[in-house]
Amino acid sequence: MVEVRQYRVSEGSHFPRGATVCPDGINFSVISRGATRIELLLYESATSAAPFQVIELDPKINRTFIVWHVFVEALPAGVYYTWRAWGSREDGQRFDPDCELLDPWTTAASDALWDRWGDGSGHSRHSMRAMAVDNRWPLHRGATELCEAELESTRYRAEEAVIYELHVGGFTRHPSSGLDAERRGTFLGLIEKIPYIKSLGVTHVELLPVMAFDEDDVPPAVAARGLRNYWGYSPHSFYSPHPGYCVRPDLGAHVEEFREMVEAFHGAGLEVILDVVLNHTAEGGADGPTINFKGLGNEIFYHVAPEHDHAYRDYTGCGNTINANQPMVSAFLLDALEFWATEVGVDGFRFDLASVLCRDTDGEPMENPPIVWSIELSPLLARKRIIAEAWDAAGLYQVGRFPGYRWSEWNGRYRDVMRRFVRGDRGIIAEVATRIGGSSDYYEPADRHPFNSVNFITCHDGFTLWDLVSYNRKHNEANGENNRDGHNDNLSWNCGAEGETDDPKVLALRRRQARNFMAVLLLSQGNPMILAGDEVLRTQHGNNNAWCQDNELGWFDWRLVEKNADMLRFTREMIALRRRHPSLMRRQFLSGEVLPLTGIPDISWYGADLQPPEWDDPVAQYLAFTLSAVKPGESHLHVILNMSDRDIDAPIPLLRGVQWRLVVDTGQAAPNDISPPAQARRVRGGEYPVREHSVVVLEGSWEMAALTDDG
Repeated sequence: MVEVRQYRVSEGSHFPRGATVCPDGINFSVISRGATRIELLLYESATSAAPFQVIELDPKINRTFIVWHVFVEALPAGVYYTWRAWGSREDGQRFDPDCELLDPWTTAASDALWDRWGDGSGHSRHSMRAMAVDNRWPLHRGATELCEAELESTRYRAEEAVIYELHVGGFTRHPSSGLDAERRGTFLGLIEKIPYIKSLGVTHVELLPVMAFDEDDVPPAVAARGLRNYWGYSPHSFYSPHPGYCVRPDLGAHVEEFREMVEAFHGAGLEVILDVVLNHTAEGGADGPTINFKGLGNEIFYHVAPEHDHAYRDYTGCGNTINANQPMVSAFLLDALEFWATEVGVDGFRFDLASVLCRDTDGEPMENPPIVWSIELSPLLARKRIIAEAWDAAGLYQVGRFPGYRWSEWNGRYRDVMRRFVRGDRGIIAEVATRIGGSSDYYEPADRHPFNSVNFITCHDGFTLWDLVSYNRKHNEANGENNRDGHNDNLSWNCGAEGETDDPKVLALRRRQARNFMAVLLLSQGNPMILAGDEVLRTQHGNNNAWCQDNELGWFDWRLVEKNADMLRFTREMIALRRRHPSLMRRQFLSGEVLPLTGIPDISWYGADLQPPEWDDPVAQYLAFTLSAVKPGESHLHVILNMSDRDIDAPIPLLRGVQWRLVVDTGQAAPNDISPPAQARRVRGGEYPVREHSVVVLEGSWEMAALTDDG
């Protein structure tokens, strides 16, 4: 408990930034280049009506260059505070002393009093507050210790990753989760579901935004329906875990609880990737509220256009754009990432609208953007996975061309081509083969690898897998925007009926199509990413933009685990199949060259007659390939993809000494749709009947002796 009294102050230190709890008090430090006056306001609690002490900083004593700082003697941890800044409102600056500002470096943000619009001003009585907490690990560990910690945290080679994208809140908020009410939708609640995630066989969890965000950042029509910003792509504090995901935010346990969750994932052998939003903030455009950055350095932190009265340049569709390649902003963002990596222990980052990071201070694309290269070359991030959503809302599309070597990319082209192929589009087998092979056309010319491609069929943004096979059109009326939001071209197919139906033929085809998508994804070179809930056929009833649906529409319904146990089993077995086949996780691209180990090509492609495919056939819907084993003890794979509307007796390649066994046939009902190796039955003869819209996978054991003519 903070003793309410007037505390003595002294000069303080310009570093580190934020509030640093020391044995004899707290040091406060904040950057503001244009401020002419700064005040620090101290509060007893997150909801106190007035500060118990207001400290005006002397620019001659409490300022070093552009850093304002003060030390408050004997002040204990647990105090809440805000900043207030005076300055010009010219040349893109937006200083407003009526606004109390949230510390950009806080690790424990509170939105207990926050009202985004309040009385229309966004001023003091509605402001967010920071808590000063003592929760950081040593900021500067020795190089040897750091290197050892980084090596220990790398559990999987890059090509081995199977990523599971989930929403921290939505994964456990449904009453069917079985959690106590206070732990639903929290970091600690997610710990209780780790055994389930582990049982899938995935290697990484990718968490939708967990940096503190503004839940009130929604359009008026959306707010009128009682909806809020659910996904979290509206950050305001880049060091603070979101208070809404904490059990004890009032105690400043944000970082503590997040660390506990990360350590639990690590204890289960899983790595944690954060979806981070470094392209815009919750402060929005000219009509948005002032939370922190606008009131401390608007013209530095954001892209503004001097030629247009310093209006906000918007490359994000969210009202503002972070000026990521401005030197001070670059340093701020990089330091935030290093904080999450070293102080909290996460294993990587997925960057939302990452092409924004490639724009210079005038908004023009850069060949070598400093922030992108700083992330790639940072010693503290050297063993972390970095994944770009390689486009932005203003048309800068960089899939396959994102600067740097280590960067992986969400492969939107893979998603689109596979959606078209599986629904039955004709004449695209050449590109299908390229995408299955790891998108060499995108990555090989730059000496990159298949694992630079993150392959996905669905993600949080768009239809779920079940909706992809159940709807031809989006149905977003519940969002309150007259169905104008969300993508219009979903490359989906409802299998004969729009939405819910009791037609057994339609339902059977949908389940087969869902299995087809999951199988193709896990049989492709590159890193597969699965949307949480797809393994149990979760639906959003045709809503392809559930960003504001913090309700049963957007939550994981745990009753589906039993209801759709057949799809869950299929997904688990497909992941297990992938992980037992190094040939599906190659570091180098397939070439068709004969492997000395097996005496057959690394890959052989076939048409329906076991001859090379007619790549330019405008009506082709069939593709098959044989993938050679790459290690002793591994089986060869023969994969047949029949996306036509007719059954085919598919020929099977006869390889000396190879006995083929059926492990996957999506055309069969569970449990015959997939079999573990010990239960797989031998396929006899030179053909196998493949049902329309089906995927078949055969495993072929082989012996080294069979490679020699006389052996």
